[in-house]
Amino acid sequence: MQKRLIECVPNFSEGCDLHIIKQITDAIETVEGVRLLDTDPGKATNRTVVTFVGEPEAVIDAAYLAIEKAAHLIDMRNHKGEHPRMGATDVCPLIPVSGISMEETAAYAQKLARRVGENLHIPVYLYEYAQPDKKRSNLSVIRAGEYEGFADKMLLPEWKPDFGPATFNAQAGATVIGARDFLIAYNVNLNTKSTRIANRIAFDVREAGRVVREGNPYTGKIKTDETGEPLRIPGKLKNVKAIGWYIEEYQMAQISINLTNYKETPLHTVFEECRKSADERGARVTGSELVGLVPLEPMLQAGRYFLEKQGLSVGVSESELIWTAVKSMGLDELGPFDPAKKIIEYLLRDAGQERLVSMTVKEFANETAADSPAPGGGSVAAAVGAFGVALGTMVANLSAGKRGWESRTAEFSPWAEKGQHIKDQLLALVDEDTRAFNRIMEAFGLPKETDHQKTERKAAIQQASKYATEVPFRTLEVAASAIPLLKEMAEKGNPNSLSDAGVGIACLLTAMQGAWMNVLINAQGLDDKNWATDITNRAEKMISESKTICNLALSEVESRLKG
Repeated sequence: MQKRLIECVPNFSEGCDLHIIKQITDAIETVEGVRLLDTDPGKATNRTVVTFVGEPEAVIDAAYLAIEKAAHLIDMRNHKGEHPRMGATDVCPLIPVSGISMEETAAYAQKLARRVGENLHIPVYLYEYAQPDKKRSNLSVIRAGEYEGFADKMLLPEWKPDFGPATFNAQAGATVIGARDFLIAYNVNLNTKSTRIANRIAFDVREAGRVVREGNPYTGKIKTDETGEPLRIPGKLKNVKAIGWYIEEYQMAQISINLTNYKETPLHTVFEECRKSADERGARVTGSELVGLVPLEPMLQAGRYFLEKQGLSVGVSESELIWTAVKSMGLDELGPFDPAKKIIEYLLRDAGQERLVSMTVKEFANETAADSPAPGGGSVAAAVGAFGVALGTMVANLSAGKRGWESRTAEFSPWAEKGQHIKDQLLALVDEDTRAFNRIMEAFGLPKETDHQKTERKAAIQQASKYATEVPFRTLEVAASAIPLLKEMAEKGNPNSLSDAGVGIACLLTAMQGAWMNVLINAQGLDDKNWATDITNRAEKMISESKTICNLALSEVESRLKG
């Protein structure tokens, strides 16, 4: 079953005093089962964005302690900063990561809000999916008036807090707690100090657009509809909230953006539209910055977009796609961009999950040669398969970039992209095969003193042996899926790389043969003979068909090489 994980991204109204920030994050880290991923302070905004993740109960315990600590350490009566804010803990969103629905996440947000309001006596407002009243679910609407205006605002019947007292807490202010989709906090840098220009660009791109005015579009009287609401000209991009500001620390104006749905509005689209709008206004985008963390997918999307724009193959490695995205959007203009610290999936990875594939080739060979049974033939088969697919991918990329073949880039680029995907799957199976073997060894090490222990031990051995059979079967499947790529590259790819395609096919054949032998040996000891027979029969059919295709392709390659 998938582990239930929630991400929490509280924003605290302190970005200068690192001692205060450290005390808040220390409180978070006292909770077992919570992992602190990122702490991102900003001096100009006087605001720190903290990101941590864990199982739901642990997350709301950690969030509560952080809000409590912030309320004690931060005095809002002395706070100044560029970012809109209303409290010491200004906003505290919960985001479902895995194994949990948005509805369940919203219930946890409500539970946290009740606890903060009742125990800490801080006025709390719910927002987004946690707020049943959609008239007050928008964060910017709730926060309107900011800290300075909240003493009067919360006295209005329609702005009574959802939890906590309806009287203003002068030191801690008020807090907004909710559940939302993943939000990317993103700033676009300009070659100007003009907040006015930055705001005009923000109005161009944000979904809310700008208000309609009579006469002068910037200073004229605002036009309203029959209900008295301002008339608006919508902006270019949905799911985008934006304002312009000047950051003294950087000596530049920025467009400060919240991207609320990167799947509908990609990150690179936001960058490009800001760039176009800046060009139209005589300004220039010089780079951008991500505040907090970003999912992997929008970075890969951006890398593919900019490579396609350059007329290049998108079938490059994941790290190359990320590098392209970083350089194309200038994400390293204001400081280094470390994917290992900025991309959420990388932070959540267990380093032990990639022990073997993180080695050098020499280290991997020496580890295999050592006097231990793992890594063994299954891991080596997956590694050889990965090298074979890598060769096919190389031929595809060389073909896509071959001089005189510019019109064929769109033909070869998808093949290269497919090859990268298959290669990554095989690389993952290198370590997975060794983990599967280790599970069998762990099962054999279980106690066997009593009949109950013996029964449990036998069941664990059988379960681990099944998994150890499934992993090489998967290696066989994945390697077989690369045959069309290698065959296509041998037949139509860059003729100067024909031998590379041939070696790739030979590697695939070796990988599949090795995986097939590991299926056979691991299935031998299974008590469930029907299951064992079924998986070996399927594997045998697959290896037989694959051998025929690969051997024929190899013969054709050898024939062409001989001339």
